[in-house]
Amino acid sequence: MNRKKFFRLVFCLLVPFILAACSSRSNSATSSDQWETYQDDGEITIGFDKTFVPMGYEDTDGSYAGFDIELAEAVFEKYGIAVEWQPINWDMKETELNNGNIDLIWNGYSATDERREKVLFTDSYMENEQVLVTKKSSNITSFSDMKDKVLGAQAGSSGYQAFTDYPEILKDFVKNDDATQYETFTQAFIDLENDRIDGLLIDRVYANYYLQQEGQLDNYNIISGDYAEENFAVGARKADKTLVKKINAAFAELHEDGRFQEISDTWFGEDVASEDIK
Repeated sequence: MNRKKFFRLVFCLLVPFILAACSSRSNSATSSDQWETYQDDGEITIGFDKTFVPMGYEDTDGSYAGFDIELAEAVFEKYGIAVEWQPINWDMKETELNNGNIDLIWNGYSATDERREKVLFTDSYMENEQVLVTKKSSNITSFSDMKDKVLGAQAGSSGYQAFTDYPEILKDFVKNDDATQYETFTQAFIDLENDRIDGLLIDRVYANYYLQQEGQLDNYNIISGDYAEENFAVGARKADKTLVKKINAAFAELHEDGRFQEISDTWFGEDVASEDIK
């Protein structure tokens, strides 16, 4: 047997064992408390939707910016841990987390009962609500005005989940009893602007910031409905109990020393902290 064939045979024999070992490490990492690993490595990977302004997004120069970006980095600076930001498909966020591709979901992530079955949440750090955005020229000023109209929503969002769970609030009115789903809110806003949809169900924090930045706030309605208020929190694997405790402690410390308020004022002009961390 020549040398090339020998090494090829050895490689083929070793690959299954290598893959098995990698799989074993991955399973271990996702089923046990990893706080010591994050400390030893000095790094943690956070998954986010890079289009969700002003919480976390990719800026024009390719850098990442936003309220959640600054808050997360302030939290882990306390522990000497650097943040590696990983853009993800928001519809796959829990899968990415539980497969070990990311260590946290942190990007305007609403703590819902359905999500609690899949992840371990930190304390909430900010309140939010789902609103309906329409053009003023459409004369749609209430949820009931969406009767037989076309609605848009982000796939995998808490807004779409609320839309599905409480059909009497909006779902029963709209055309085809469903919403056109988008990967990002930016795509949805483009369709709203071009009259391909009549209304957009969206997080208030995104709607306010986006329309203000685009200079379009006076041209759109932002309509509150009967959906319950939501709380933004950070999602971790259920085994990462120490990590969640450390984030909660950092939230409280950051609010006590005023750093949370500084970050909040930069992005919202006010203190948006929830009661959980005050």
